[in-house]
Amino acid sequence: MIGLSRGTWCSFLDREAEWHHAIRRFFVVLCLLLAAWPAPASAARLADFLPDLEAASIFPGADRLGTPQGEPPLVPAYAGNRLLGYVWLNTDVTDATGYSGKPIHILVAADTQGVIRGIRLVDHKEPIVLIGIPEQRILAALNHLIGMETGPIARAETRPPQTDIVSGATVTVLVMADSVVRSAIRLHRAGRFGAASAGGAAAPAQAPAALPPATLIPGPGEVRDWESLLGDGSVRRLHLSVGDVNEAFTRHDNPAAAENPEPGAPDETFIDLYAALVTTPTIGRSLLGDAGHEQLLRRLRPGQHAILVAGEGIYSFKGSGYVRGGIFDRIELLQDGRSFRFRDRDHQRLGDIAAAGAPSLPEIALFTLPENFSLDPTELWELQLLVQRAIGVRDKAFLSFELGYRLPEQYISRPPAPAAAPLPPAAATAAPAAEEAPHDPLEEPLWQRIWRAKTLDIGITAVALMILTGIFSSRTNWCVGRSCSGG
Repeated sequence: MIGLSRGTWCSFLDREAEWHHAIRRFFVVLCLLLAAWPAPASAARLADFLPDLEAASIFPGADRLGTPQGEPPLVPAYAGNRLLGYVWLNTDVTDATGYSGKPIHILVAADTQGVIRGIRLVDHKEPIVLIGIPEQRILAALNHLIGMETGPIARAETRPPQTDIVSGATVTVLVMADSVVRSAIRLHRAGRFGAASAGGAAAPAQAPAALPPATLIPGPGEVRDWESLLGDGSVRRLHLSVGDVNEAFTRHDNPAAAENPEPGAPDETFIDLYAALVTTPTIGRSLLGDAGHEQLLRRLRPGQHAILVAGEGIYSFKGSGYVRGGIFDRIELLQDGRSFRFRDRDHQRLGDIAAAGAPSLPEIALFTLPENFSLDPTELWELQLLVQRAIGVRDKAFLSFELGYRLPEQYISRPPAPAAAPLPPAAATAAPAAEEAPHDPLEEPLWQRIWRAKTLDIGITAVALMILTGIFSSRTNWCVGRSCSGG
């Protein structure tokens, strides 16, 4: 190196800097590709848990299990030669990731009607269960799902099966129960449980014409006051007094819950909970103000919706769980057998409600539903409130209350149903096969749901990596420049 001229040395440093910069760019691009690339579907693991599994331990009455079949794989359960139902692994069908970031593997059994018959936790890495909460308590909570129907939902009013919550492991139990229920619903709707599953009905002799979907009436809408919005159901309210809650806990199956009543006068407000669909122009402009509503609409993508939730009283609908785990575990949105719990990334805190005459409420939140939860704003949905009561140093009892929301008809455009025309026999037979099945979020590939939900996180990571690359690049150029000028 001593014999190199200054120009040669500087040229060498420039080329070295270019190589370093190219290497850094390569790794940055590689990281971005890995972040944006769909995570490959993990190999089905059902077969890993079958060797040590007794048929009767997962499906009461079964004396043998068949071989895995289909994708995702299901194992038939038999009593002699009679088919009782099927067994599957939840993570082969849906996502079930808890605090540990690792999947929670649960074996689930259901009969040919879609009724859950058995649940068995086979593998997990959840720290709260490994070092704190006894696994038996988790299983006892999940076992409340046994015997519940998870087949196709005929009416929007039908609620998905619910499970008890274990104090100290709320999020973990919610993730497990949601995975069990969603996997059963998805398999049933896909027709995997036999002739009784969805799609097994005989084709009608006469094909009715398809009814166009109802839509929200477009336009700017009008600005209305709080009383009129509350009066016609644009804003829905759930009022619970201390007496209401105490009475509900006396009917609870946990005697200790009734022995620890909520203090206060029976008519004292426990919670006043309000909910409204603010993507409706009139409701959104009235509650958020023109500027707030326009800002919300600019943020939403086609098909996305947002709801306003507000409350006052001695019980908070937010709680503090979202601070620790990012999930609002006291409220849940339900529609058509599907459920959704809001996360901190879906939440925006509001200071007040813009509608004239609105009360000053201490808790006002704007929640945005992700694209992968396709809320139908023209049909009934529910906001479920989970109320907890301490019954010991570490134990709690839980009850749920529902706030039903149906958008007033004045905001909805429902096309008239066209008259059904009889079809020729051949056409009537072929028509059902030619129809395209409606989009079902449960049938969306898992990696799409996960990565669409992580869009914001991926974007922030990509921007941060680009900024970091720019900083390193400018620093390298500065150092090379000093080397060249300094001899």
